[in-house]
Amino acid sequence: MGRTKKNNFLVQGSILAAASIISRLIGLIYRIPMTNIIGDEGIGYYNVAYSIYNIALILSSYSLPLAVSRLVAAKCVKKEYKNSHRLFKGALIFGMISGFIMAVIIFAGAGFFAETFFASPKSALPLRVLSPTIFLCAVMGVIRGYFQGKNTMIPTSVSQIVEQIVNAIVSVVAAGSLMAAHSASADIASYGAAGGTLGTTCGAAAGFLFLLLVYFINRPLILRQMRRDTVSQEEAPFDIFKLIFFTSFPIVLSQTVYQISGIVDNGLFGKIMASKGYTEEARNVLLGIYSGKYLLLSNVPVAIASALGASMVPAIVMAMGRNDGSEVRDKIKATIKFNMIIAIPCAVGLAVFAPQIMQLLFSSAGYESTRLASKLMVIGALAVVFYALSTISNAVLQGIGKMNIPVIHSAVALAVHIVVVVFMLLGNCGIYSLVAGNLIFPFIVCVLNWITIGRLVEYRQEVYRTFILPFLSAGIMGFISILFYGLLFKISKSNARSFLPAMLLAVIIYFAGLVVLKAVNEEELMEMPKGAKLVRLLKKVRLL
Repeated sequence: MGRTKKNNFLVQGSILAAASIISRLIGLIYRIPMTNIIGDEGIGYYNVAYSIYNIALILSSYSLPLAVSRLVAAKCVKKEYKNSHRLFKGALIFGMISGFIMAVIIFAGAGFFAETFFASPKSALPLRVLSPTIFLCAVMGVIRGYFQGKNTMIPTSVSQIVEQIVNAIVSVVAAGSLMAAHSASADIASYGAAGGTLGTTCGAAAGFLFLLLVYFINRPLILRQMRRDTVSQEEAPFDIFKLIFFTSFPIVLSQTVYQISGIVDNGLFGKIMASKGYTEEARNVLLGIYSGKYLLLSNVPVAIASALGASMVPAIVMAMGRNDGSEVRDKIKATIKFNMIIAIPCAVGLAVFAPQIMQLLFSSAGYESTRLASKLMVIGALAVVFYALSTISNAVLQGIGKMNIPVIHSAVALAVHIVVVVFMLLGNCGIYSLVAGNLIFPFIVCVLNWITIGRLVEYRQEVYRTFILPFLSAGIMGFISILFYGLLFKISKSNARSFLPAMLLAVIIYFAGLVVLKAVNEEELMEMPKGAKLVRLLKKVRLL
């Protein structure tokens, strides 16, 4: 029974993780031609607009999927299906109101926000185009949270892929079309960035329509569950709104502090570098390399942690509802282990193959651009592990009902982060200051979160097989695969033809290393998605 529960929990998380990775890969693929079309300057404007948009999204609706899934899961474990649906309807109204208000504020104040906080007035146009997405995401977030609370990640997963496919197509086409239409304008890069943000808005509209379709397909089943509900006591609308607000508010605070580090970085970089004589165009080129190459790539594996965290919250809520502390600890252990098995080799691979990856994806950006992006990746690749851990540990704290603790820990981390970034910027470290901040912030959150989790649920993190052995296996992987790449490159003189086989070898070496070093055992493999097939394969090749 325990294995079935845990396996289902990891399967649901893996479905969402796979969809998130596919979405990020689609995002990575379309960002390559878009970056080539609008250039590093345009990507700089695009990312400033996104920074403001992200904060607006957090303040209005970012917390809704997690809050709704947590509340719905708590009702479903008691079989209160009528109340879970009342929560859903109340959250829809809540999301529509908050999303609409924030969308209007961002549209009307785009120029003020872009110029006041980032000294980048040309970012106002792409921000205005992006503003309707806030409303759409608020409604989507409620629907996604409702299904996640019912322990199915499929609607969220498929809608993410639909959203990103439409986003990719429209972004590239619109960016090129707007730049061609305004080729004589001094703001041509700004128009290109606006084309990119138009894709995001259209993608959100497509995702919303898909989720609406899924809801109406599932509505007969939802109504049957409600008819069988004999335990719900009707809750007043005011009580529902109050519950949603007080569940959402700590998540909003936590995510605001979490995400505001990027806003602070961009703002500090813009202001301090401007005081040193850098023009708006020069600053945005550097920010475009940092965010459009380094952050874009390093965020891809972090999507796995976000997906596992999203599936973990309702699972932990249900275990807490059964007062099953052992199950809570088992879920934490399984998620961390599964997460580190993926995050650690991603970090090592990004660091070892940084020049090859940047050259493969962004060759048209020019040698200096890819060279700087490679240096940033080598220095900052470890942030993948820290962000993965901090994301999961935040989900654990939210799942056990300690919603305010991630806020406090993130605020402490942000304060240290700001001091370090300012000190390094003033010390002429330039864009490397932001990489240092990107490492320090999640690291501090990790440390503080795990101290608290250990105290609250009596959880002790196993280190040797969860961290040390995967790092050792990844180190062996990186050493052998880079040597193999060098050998292939001498023969083929082609980065692409050398890199792809080297990556395939790296995957084989890493997972073989995990088994040989006994970082994972047969029981743990069986608990993973498709674990039985994996075990049979490993036994067939005599690695297990």
